[in-house]
Amino acid sequence: MTFIGRIRYQAKRAFDTIRNDKFKYNLLQAIPFWIASLLTGLVAVVYTRLFALAEKGTAYIVHLHLWLLFLITPVTFVLAWWLVRQFAPYARGSGIPQVMASIELATPKYNAKVNQLLSLRILFIKILSSLIMAFGGGVIGREGPTIQVAGSIFRKVNEWLPKWWPKVSKRNMIMTGAAAGLAAAFNTPLGGIVFAVEELTRTHISYFKTALFTAVIIAGLTAQGLLGPYLYLGYPDVSHLSGSIFFGVILVAIPTGIGGAFMAQCILKIFKWKATFTLTRQHVFYIIGCGLLIAGLAYFVDERVLGSGKELMTTALFTNQKYNSWYMPLLRIVGPIFSFTTGASGGVFAPALSAGASVGATLSGWMHLSPANTNLIILSGMVGFLTGVTRTPFTSAILVLEMTDRHNVIFHLMLAGMTASLVAMVIDRHSFYDHLKYQYLREIVGEDAPEITHPQAEAIEPEE
Repeated sequence: MTFIGRIRYQAKRAFDTIRNDKFKYNLLQAIPFWIASLLTGLVAVVYTRLFALAEKGTAYIVHLHLWLLFLITPVTFVLAWWLVRQFAPYARGSGIPQVMASIELATPKYNAKVNQLLSLRILFIKILSSLIMAFGGGVIGREGPTIQVAGSIFRKVNEWLPKWWPKVSKRNMIMTGAAAGLAAAFNTPLGGIVFAVEELTRTHISYFKTALFTAVIIAGLTAQGLLGPYLYLGYPDVSHLSGSIFFGVILVAIPTGIGGAFMAQCILKIFKWKATFTLTRQHVFYIIGCGLLIAGLAYFVDERVLGSGKELMTTALFTNQKYNSWYMPLLRIVGPIFSFTTGASGGVFAPALSAGASVGATLSGWMHLSPANTNLIILSGMVGFLTGVTRTPFTSAILVLEMTDRHNVIFHLMLAGMTASLVAMVIDRHSFYDHLKYQYLREIVGEDAPEITHPQAEAIEPEE
């Protein structure tokens, strides 16, 4: 008997001794979520530290010889793309659309196809490719990849359950894993829950609320236990705000909502153009061009175009250098476009937040706002831009709220999210992730893939 087999045998003997059938059933239903959540927290911590080291590597190169980026950035971009193309094609990009597609396919009919989107191979390639991109200065984040990694862990734990174990919903496992992944990545438990409700599921939350809450708590506590009870951004000063600052919030939400939707549209149009490529060298030349472009922007314009943009956000929020040059928002939009479209792994959550922060800092400088008012406009810009990309205003507001622990501005942030969501409709009625989700569904399922619909236009029944 194998080691795993012995564990399963001993577990069955132990559970057979429990006489209360209802308690035993509920316990057996909960254990897979707990185990997967613990593993997700551990992997998220390791990934966070490796990603931070990769970004420190970029900073070292910049301070050593900035011109080295013209060599390192194209090479790392091509290597990161090749790993994905060669070993796990669906590890490319953010990871959130893949999870959304997996939820749609989590039925007996398409069970085998979900393995193309969530697996241990996806997990390793996702992490490795994004780390290489980050080392080369790619304008990507680790939060979207963490969600796909977490979904892969939860799915694999579900597959490891023995036949005698009570059936656990595959769909609920994937959705819960995604929420736990976001909670562990940003240290934002409420954000993980709201993300699952607003973006991932149209199933009523009562069907899996206990599993969702406990998974988020366990994954978050695991990450906190190893990294400490940190805030992603810290405690910016937003006291003594002007009474008319609500107008500033609306003012920054309009360009950030449009900017987020515009960035997403640019990425989608480039993907459509790249789909016409018939030769591998066409992809390689494009990726090299992307690497050289980003290296050129860092060398000739501003090195802050590189990386996820977290340092840009913290500098604007916690130092006297609050105001940006007029071109910084443009750089923070162009960077993700030409990093994400390489086809390597990497998310857009953190880059979207930094783009919104740069817009807020620039507008605040033009309006000559006080430091506290500037901080609020920066936070509102982050919510607005992320909403423009994802069309999840409440998730965006809660994420920024939990990153900063500034509960006194929750209404300001929600106003920014709702305003940005409305104006983003001018560019596109659908979210960036919805478009990519249906692209993956068409690739995997073919003609049977459903047509794209508005997120609130359909409902998915809970899996039995």
